[in-house]
Amino acid sequence: MNDRKQHVLKKAHQLFTEKGFQATSIQDILEYSGISKGTFYNYFSSKNELLIAIFTSIYKKLEEDRNALLVGQDPSDITIFVKQVNLQMQTNRKNNLITLFEEVSFLNDVELKQAIKKAQLKYLLWIYNRFIELFGADKKPYLLDCAVMFTGILHHNIRYFSLAYESHSNIEQVVQYSVNRIKNIVSEVSHSKEQLLSPDLIESWMPMKKGQRHAFKQQVHKTVFTLKEELQQHEKYIQLIEFIQEELIESKHPRKFLLESTLATLKQETSLPDNNNLLELEQHIVHYFKHKEDRH
Repeated sequence: MNDRKQHVLKKAHQLFTEKGFQATSIQDILEYSGISKGTFYNYFSSKNELLIAIFTSIYKKLEEDRNALLVGQDPSDITIFVKQVNLQMQTNRKNNLITLFEEVSFLNDVELKQAIKKAQLKYLLWIYNRFIELFGADKKPYLLDCAVMFTGILHHNIRYFSLAYESHSNIEQVVQYSVNRIKNIVSEVSHSKEQLLSPDLIESWMPMKKGQRHAFKQQVHKTVFTLKEELQQHEKYIQLIEFIQEELIESKHPRKFLLESTLATLKQETSLPDNNNLLELEQHIVHYFKHKEDRH
């Protein structure tokens, strides 16, 4: 992004924060940023597109900084997760994003609401994937529920803590408290094996793009490789796993009933240990056919 366009984003963001999105006109933005109408429309087709560009720019930087906190660190270290969430909350507060989100939610504008919804789902997906790293793949069936509960707990804790203590509110304290609560919830829900939302739903909310097909293949290959390493003494089971891999990855038209029946044979075999990677393989099959349904 060139410097001049970045300058317009910064100035428009200031106006939206001070006056509100709806109360700010394109003419206000032109005067405040010192650009012509032609230059504005060269960058953005509408005020909506400008606001979405502001959100995109802020969250792109946030994601880079958030990922940087994990470099050289153990992904299962919950203290890193706390730092990442703190960074997210500080970014929201610094840029007055919650106020902007709330204003947009009251507008009858499909484009903006869709942009906000996409950002919220993307954040939820990040929480869900981090929970898998933090709490283990064996708890994966319950971690979408836990991710939803965590975002709700955190949001309301921050809202009412800030209301009670005004400018003296300590976001870090609220984040730590909320993370402590979700640790207990994950343990309780996974123990009771209660599930409200299946993790498969998140794939239908944010369907896999064509460019993600390669990544999907890599994930399947990695899961199968790990399974084969673990089951070196069980040749007949390795053959079944290899059949699933070939059918899912190499076949132009994978046969769902064959994949499901082969997997069922593996799951019913009592001599096999409980295996998280077998669960992962099952999820790959479910995801493939879910994406296929979404495309039709």
